[in-house]
Amino acid sequence: MTAVPGTRGSNPDVRAFFDEETYTVSYVVSDPESGCAAIIDPVLDFDPASGRTSTASADALIAYVSSRELDVEWILETHVHADHLTAASYLNGRLGGRTGIGARVCAVQKFFAAVFNFGDLAVDGSQFDHLFDVDESFAIGSLEARALSTPGHTAACVSYVIGNAAFVGDTLFMPDYGTARADFPGGNAETLYDSIQRLLSLPDDTRLYLCHDYKAPGRNEFAWETTVRDQRERNIHVNESVSREEFVRLREARDSKLAMPRLILPAVQVNIRGGLLPRAEDNGIRYLKIPLNAL
Repeated sequence: MTAVPGTRGSNPDVRAFFDEETYTVSYVVSDPESGCAAIIDPVLDFDPASGRTSTASADALIAYVSSRELDVEWILETHVHADHLTAASYLNGRLGGRTGIGARVCAVQKFFAAVFNFGDLAVDGSQFDHLFDVDESFAIGSLEARALSTPGHTAACVSYVIGNAAFVGDTLFMPDYGTARADFPGGNAETLYDSIQRLLSLPDDTRLYLCHDYKAPGRNEFAWETTVRDQRERNIHVNESVSREEFVRLREARDSKLAMPRLILPAVQVNIRGGLLPRAEDNGIRYLKIPLNAL
């Protein structure tokens, strides 16, 4: 892919919402012409010590959408997140909009359904309103968009190219921080490299919006917007001087030393369900499982 798809409505409005607790950036992307919008990677607040969920982060998105009188057409996930719970189901109930994720989510569901012994969990992606095929085109008002397949961090990662902007999930970080880990189930460093090259083949001035920032050493401010040109020239893991083989060696060596994400066990259980919490048991309480010695 060598160009951002489409010529109509090429300049979306983008509003970022940063959750410092999980270092996650959620986005409201809107079409200036029609007021139609998409929400990307929303966060449901979760305190692992108490087991309490709350909706402050999601409510900030709702307040913004309401203040702008936007019509939410889509609530999009770039992948099944391991670092935060998704608020997609909560937002769908209050704002409408179709929930969407890449079709390869079914493989992720199958893996984790076995880990958590979820015998009754549908693993066909039916928890989401729409499963995007590889590089499927869609629209947000007059904005032309594409769900660009970018696996590697997980098997089911997609990046949403919307006009002259791309929302890349965990595939890339800021140039001074590098790239995503590739050691999750279904992840692969070689595949990640190839996916990054797909993104870097977009036009130089394409705006890239990231799902996380952790502030690289020496940088004082959080940041989550960059460009294809900046990534190609300066990313410490995949700049033009780094070969595919060098990247794979670097990525695999780095991944072998990384700890599991703090919220991976609660997050995955909720996120493979599209943000639906487990059913309440006969005492009226919902439970999440902790598999011992399984991962």
